[in-house]
Amino acid sequence: MAQEDTRKIGILLFPDVEELDAIGPWEVLSYWTRNFAEDGWRVFCFSADGNPVTCAKGLTVAAHHAMADLPALDVLLHPGGQGTRPQLGDERHLEWVRAQRRSVPLMTSVCTGSLVYAAAGLLAGRPATTHWASLDRLTELDPTIDVRPDERFVDDGDLITSAGVSAGIDMALHLVARLASPERARQVRRGIQYDPRPPV
Repeated sequence: MAQEDTRKIGILLFPDVEELDAIGPWEVLSYWTRNFAEDGWRVFCFSADGNPVTCAKGLTVAAHHAMADLPALDVLLHPGGQGTRPQLGDERHLEWVRAQRRSVPLMTSVCTGSLVYAAAGLLAGRPATTHWASLDRLTELDPTIDVRPDERFVDDGDLITSAGVSAGIDMALHLVARLASPERARQVRRGIQYDPRPPV
């Protein structure tokens, strides 16, 4: 498949992003796109300036692109973490999110990434979820949101939100099932040996 025909998933990186919010979906989506190239998708990470970012717990992660040279996206994934807190009042970032909404067919978020979507006005009147400790904040940002506290992720067509941290892995597997097939998602799940059996 020609490079220009390949559909694209972009994962946003920013200072104090929660590591697993970004890296969990990356593991799922990169395993899928690298091992099943015939499905016609690729995934990459990007940051505002294209430079590496230091995540919430100190991991430094490099970006493949800057926002300025970002290829047209088919799916955007906005992670959460402490780094989303300043974004809630950053009108420049919120306008960038709104601009993505106008051009990107499918917007997704992990954890408190949905707070940013709410602050940008993307979740008005729609079902959504976030990290359990931020459910009240989601309602405060927009009381019209139909908050789903017990859902691992909420697929509302052109917008998918997921609960906290590890829930992004489930959301990403759902993405594979939706964009390829449930059987492909099962292959990916087996490939990364994701079979949660918590010891506690």
